[in-house]
Amino acid sequence: MAYIQEGLGHYPAALYYLSLAQRRKPTYATWRKMTELAQSNRLTGYSDTWKSSLLITFRRYYYSVLQGLLIGAVLVGVLLLVRYRASRAWWLTYGIYLAAVAFYLNLLGASPVGLVARPHAALMAGPSAGAAWLTTARAGDRLLVRGRQDIWYRVEWRNRDAYIRRNDLLLLQ
Repeated sequence: MAYIQEGLGHYPAALYYLSLAQRRKPTYATWRKMTELAQSNRLTGYSDTWKSSLLITFRRYYYSVLQGLLIGAVLVGVLLLVRYRASRAWWLTYGIYLAAVAFYLNLLGASPVGLVARPHAALMAGPSAGAAWLTTARAGDRLLVRGRQDIWYRVEWRNRDAYIRRNDLLLLQ
């Protein structure tokens, strides 16, 4: 789909399909194609740095590592329950392990990202039409979503908070 959309000149749609593929199965080739397409259309949010390569590697193995951690938690929990006289130290260690798994699951997961769906979408300083106008985003710009308030998404733009209308942003799940 991305190839067809790119051939038709619809680069925001091509980036959307590439982003969905990247979200499902992260690869360096997909990310390079996204950054190439974004740079040729002067879009923001597609940095090709060592940090993005490290993040792709982490996301590539996130679910495999999580699966191993959860299997280990179940096995150790069953062993501790079968063994009647497990000391407090073993249970405390197991609790710390479960806390580490919860940290991995909740805090190290993928952060929500949105693509600007409409050309000339306004980025505002607050969640209101009367708030100060910051800039206009181009269709296809990639923004990190920090939260939602009424009909607005709070996004990160140039290391500060900005707000964009929900209709102007496609959220990647």
